[in-house]
This record gives sequence, C-alpha cells and structure tokens, in this order.
Amino acid sequence: MAAMEPIHQQELWKQVFLVWTTEGELELLSEYRWSFSNLEGAFKEGGVLHGKTVYLFTSTEPQLLRFGDVQWKLTHIPAVIAVVSPFPPSDKIGIASIQMGYEEILDMKDVNMDWVPYIPLGKRGCLDERTKPQIFMLSSCVQRGDGLKHLNPKKFEYCLPYVYNPSKEDESISLNIVYPPLEPNPVVTKFDWELDDLEKLTGLLIDEKKLTEDQKDAFKEHVEEKVEEAKRAIQLAKEKREDTCAEIIRAYEKMEFYKFYPVATPDTPDISIFKSPFINRYYGSAHHLF
Repeated sequence: MAAMEPIHQQELWKQVFLVWTTEGELELLSEYRWSFSNLEGAFKEGGVLHGKTVYLFTSTEPQLLRFGDVQWKLTHIPAVIAVVSPFPPSDKIGIASIQMGYEEILDMKDVNMDWVPYIPLGKRGCLDERTKPQIFMLSSCVQRGDGLKHLNPKKFEYCLPYVYNPSKEDESISLNIVYPPLEPNPVVTKFDWELDDLEKLTGLLIDEKKLTEDQKDAFKEHVEEKVEEAKRAIQLAKEKREDTCAEIIRAYEKMEFYKFYPVATPDTPDISIFKSPFINRYYGSAHHLF
C-alpha cells in the first residue's frame, strides 16, 4: 500500500462539522490551541486508523476547568469521533432542542449536510481520479446555520449524528409529546401507548393548568397522530431489517468507534479526568478511547 499523505491534525479537526454545539459555543473553542496530535498519529503507518476507511465528526463537552491563574470556568472540550466502516454510518441526523425537549430525525440532505472526503492540503486540485479517499468528514455544504433556516431556530439548536444498526430493534412505546409543537412554551410530557390512558393524561394536564378545555380535543388528536407515526416507523424499520442483506448487517456489527480528546500540552487545561467513552445516545460508547 502506498504511503498515506500526512494528516494535518490542526486543519483536520477544525474542518469537521461540530455537532451538539451552538453557534455561541463555537467561539469559545478558539480560547485554547487544542492539539490532536494523537489523531494525526492514528492515521500514520502503524497507527490504529492507518489504511482504514474512516468517517469523522466532532462534538464539544462542557466542563468546569481551571487553568493557570484563571479560576473555575466553563470550557467546551472538543472531541473527535472516528467511525471505521466500509460505508457511511448513516445518512440521517438528529436535530434537537434541549430547552423544548424535542427531537426529530431528518435526512442529512434536508439540512445540506453530507460526508465529504478529506483532501490533504498538498493534494488539493491534483488528485488522481483513481485515488480512493479513506477519510470522510461530516460537513455542512453551506454556511453553518443556513441549512437549518427553514426550521424554527428556537426549536432546533443541536444536531446529533444518527446511526442505524439493522441488527438492533428499537420498538419503544413511550413517546415524548410536545404540544403545541411550534409554540414558545409547549406542554412537554411522555405517553406510553400501552400503559397510559390518553383521557386520564389529558384530564391531569387540564387539572395542572398546562392545557385548557379548549385544547383538549386538539391535544388528544395530536397524541394519536404521534402514536400512529411511531407505529408506522416501527413497522418500516422491521421491513427494512428483513430486506437488509446479511453482509450489510455484519458490516454494521463490525463498525468500530474511536474517540479522541486533545492531548495534554502546556497551553491547555488538564482534561484527563473528564475523558469519557460515551458518544451520544445513538452511537452509545466508543470501543477505543484516546
């Protein structure tokens, strides 16, 4: 195998779309010169990612840190997730609002996002057509935020890469209900369509003055629609699993997740005690932590 073009880690991790990060939090990342030399080394010969097809995305994790003479301060620590897979882990993205407790799974193309190949600086503009990229980055095809302009900006604040494993069944019967969905202060509650009684739940919300009598019928209709949507989604997922070939299922089962934190340097705070293998609720935890 030909020697791999050197990876410029300072350039690479900053190019990857930062998920689970608001626009205001992005500015805080430039406060320190974070070093991902461990990520760079992983792609070199003998490294854990050398010669593998890898999909990258980056997130930030807020922690209270002390550094130098600065007292405890909220700091957003970047972390790079590397997914080793022969094909993209997913073409879906989870868009969520913490404040409203709402989440929706969308096609990446609907928010102008995609997995794009990483091309080293020295190779840009002169790649051979036969050269097969080995590194792909989650990227926004437009200026950050533009892809979400058609969505309510208060409703959607964070995005999470989604992964679908056809060998795992998710048939949750508990739903997060947000009503009215586009209002600034909606009712947020859970509904289990096998255990909960919709009439009793509605009455309870009226007693608690979270709903009015005038909203009763519309709320019940909204919940019933969400239950039907969830049931259809479960049925479609079941059909998709049945149609998925054994080879693809095995590939999903063999996917490996690597999580890289910045390495320790004299110019950055000590983050060693905050390292965690957890990625997000879709991916679960990383198999390898650096």
